[in-house]
Amino acid sequence: MRSPRPLFAKTQSLRRPIHPGVFNSVKLIAVRHGSAILSGDFGQQPLNVGEVALLGANVPCGAEPEGQVTTTTVHLDPDYAIDSFYWQHTGVLLDRFEAQDVAATVFTEPVQVLHIGEHQLEQLGPWLDELVELSGTKNPSESFARMQALWFLIADVIRPFLKTVPVAEVLAQSGTRRPRALGNRRLAAPVRVEVLRVRDALHSDIARRWLLDDLAEIAHLSPKQLARVFSLAYGRTPHRYLVRLRAEAMARLLREENLTVESAARRVGWARNHATEIFTRLVGVTPGHYRLYTDSRAPLWEAVRTYLVRPVRHNPRTGTKHDHAKRTTTGRAAASPRPARGRSRR
Repeated sequence: MRSPRPLFAKTQSLRRPIHPGVFNSVKLIAVRHGSAILSGDFGQQPLNVGEVALLGANVPCGAEPEGQVTTTTVHLDPDYAIDSFYWQHTGVLLDRFEAQDVAATVFTEPVQVLHIGEHQLEQLGPWLDELVELSGTKNPSESFARMQALWFLIADVIRPFLKTVPVAEVLAQSGTRRPRALGNRRLAAPVRVEVLRVRDALHSDIARRWLLDDLAEIAHLSPKQLARVFSLAYGRTPHRYLVRLRAEAMARLLREENLTVESAARRVGWARNHATEIFTRLVGVTPGHYRLYTDSRAPLWEAVRTYLVRPVRHNPRTGTKHDHAKRTTTGRAAASPRPARGRSRR
C-alpha cells in the first residue's frame, strides 16, 4: 500500500493511443522525447519536445503518440494546489473557499500547452527525474520537503508562460467587500489580549450560536474593530475561525467516538445538511465517507489516492463517465474489518 502524498511524478514511454480518461489531479505533462496529440472536450492539441501541458483536475484527456513519445507527468492533489494558490495570494483572499472559486476563474482554460522551449526543458530535466525517483520511495514524509522544493522550482520556471486572469481583476469583478486587515496579518506581532479572550470563548463552546456582537462584548470592542484585530491575528474573521473549529471537532468526533454524522453535526452546532456541505469543502470528502473509512480502519487515503492515480473512462459521445476508481475503493474498504451489525453508517 502506498502512503499518501500531495504530489508525485511518473515517466513513461508510449507507442499506443490512450483513450480519454479523467483524473482527479492537476497534471503537468512534459514531453521529453517525441511528440503526441492530446484530445478531449477541448479539441486537439499537439505536444512536442520543448512544450508542457497543464491540465486541470477532472478534465477528460487522451493522447495519441506520433511514433514513440516519452513524457514525465507530475500529479498534484487538487487540495494541495488550492492551498498553494491560497498562500500565494493570502494577502487578498478571504480563505480557501474563496481561493478555490477564484482559481477557477484565474485559470480560464482547462488545458494549456506552454511553449517553454528546449533550453528550459533541459533545466527542468534533472528536477523532474529526481521528483520521479522520490515518488517511488516508501516513506514520503522523509522526502516531502525535497519533493515540494522540486515542484516549486518547476512551477517557477513555467509560471511566466501561464495564461491567467489577474487575481486583482477577478476580485474586483466579484464585488465582495474585503476586510482592510486581510493584507496586513501580523505573524511577528503579539496577539492582543482582547483577541485571546474571544478565541478562548470560541474554543470553550463551539456549538453555541455566536454573534459578532456577543464576541465584541467579551472583548470590550466594537464589532467592526473586533473583526479587524481578529483578522490581523488569525487571518480570518471570528465566524470563519469558528467554522474551521467546528469542522475539526466534527472530524475528531467521527474518528474517535463513532458517532453518526447527524449526532456529530449536532454536537458542534450544525444541522446535518449544512455540516455535510461545509465539511466536504474543508476536508475533501463527505462526513459519511470520512466516518466509513475511519470506522472500518481502512485508510482514508485509499479513497483519495485511487482518484488521483486511476483514470475514469469517459465516453465523448454520451458524456458519461464510468468510475472504476470508485468500485476499486469500495472493494478495498469492504475487505477491511466490517463495523458491527446494527451500527448506523450515516
